[in-house]
Amino acid sequence: MAKKRVGPKRIVMRTGEALVEAEPAWSAAEPEVVIGELDGPVGHAIANLIGDQTKGHSRVFAILNCDVQVRPATVMVSKVTVNSTKYTNILMGTVQAAIANGVLDAVRAGDIPKRKANDLGIIVSVWLDPSVVDLEIDHKILFETNRAATAKAIKKAMNNEPSIDWLLKNQETTTHIFHQMALEGKL
Repeated sequence: MAKKRVGPKRIVMRTGEALVEAEPAWSAAEPEVVIGELDGPVGHAIANLIGDQTKGHSRVFAILNCDVQVRPATVMVSKVTVNSTKYTNILMGTVQAAIANGVLDAVRAGDIPKRKANDLGIIVSVWLDPSVVDLEIDHKILFETNRAATAKAIKKAMNNEPSIDWLLKNQETTTHIFHQMALEGKL
């Protein structure tokens, strides 16, 4: 009897998030990611997102440049309502390129198996501080924070981090920053 060959483990759906920030407050990148097989719930969600555009929350593929989409197929969705040309240009320029590079960094690091690059899809929910429209920003800093945060969120998703054991152990000592600021009257 022939031995049954076991293929790569299916990745039905993994989730992760990360925060990376530089000195300027507007540089904070806080992506939330969902990763999974294209023939599963993540693939269906990607198809629905691309096919059901919503004013102010366009869904676009992460690209290195026009005509160069990354693998795994990655859709980015803004957490903020997009309502200005400058914001759109920053989001669909610097941030979009950063996300694409972060995805490729995750593949290069082995967090996403290269052999699964055409089978997986990623949805990235993107935070871009709305104040960028009123400021002179450093696009290099914004690119680097979003690139690093994307790769970090993917790594956490693929490794199921934080673990339930860590969460249970640290539940009482980990306080949401904005909740803490509200408690201290700083909001």
